[in-house]
Amino acid sequence: MADVDAFTDIPTTTLADVLGRGQVMDFGIRPLWGPVPRVAGPAFTVRCPPGDNLMLHAAIHRAGPGSVVVVESGDLDYALAGGNVCAVARRRGITAFVADGLIRDLGEVREMRFPVFARGVIPIPGTKSAARPLNERVRCGGVDVDAGDVVVADEEGVVVVPGARREEVLAAARAKTAEEAAESLGTWESAHRARIGRILADQGFED
Repeated sequence: MADVDAFTDIPTTTLADVLGRGQVMDFGIRPLWGPVPRVAGPAFTVRCPPGDNLMLHAAIHRAGPGSVVVVESGDLDYALAGGNVCAVARRRGITAFVADGLIRDLGEVREMRFPVFARGVIPIPGTKSAARPLNERVRCGGVDVDAGDVVVADEEGVVVVPGARREEVLAAARAKTAEEAAESLGTWESAHRARIGRILADQGFED
């Protein structure tokens, strides 16, 4: 089984090229401070109904070290977590939060350098009353995420690698990265100009 840590060497742009649009979260799920390091880890999935953050608060005591906690919420009125929750998560070895929602205490989170990818910040917290199962399939940023999928996030965005395709995707991404590294800008420019020229000609474009 491919080592999840190996994905920290692969840009999300490369993974997006390999996997396609369907595995890339929408642009609203973004790093809340920067420059943020690239992170990767197995998904620990959480579902929080609008206005409630109980299960994310439960998850920080249950997610294993190295995991990326992925939250389905869609709530833009209340914060899912704040500084203390992020501090405990960081202390317990959780790699990052990826949340389809909001957090608060951004200054504290930035200072501790805990990676959070979310839709933004709001100062008011949600309630804690709605228990939901953990590690079931969730939808975050328009992408279905299962527990154990590999989540890779950086300043370009968030990509979800299906767990069953981990080795295949890592091998393809490494090959693409090596190919791109071996190609000079001049070679790329020549090939690019020829390719664009052919497409324009096929469309009947004339200078």
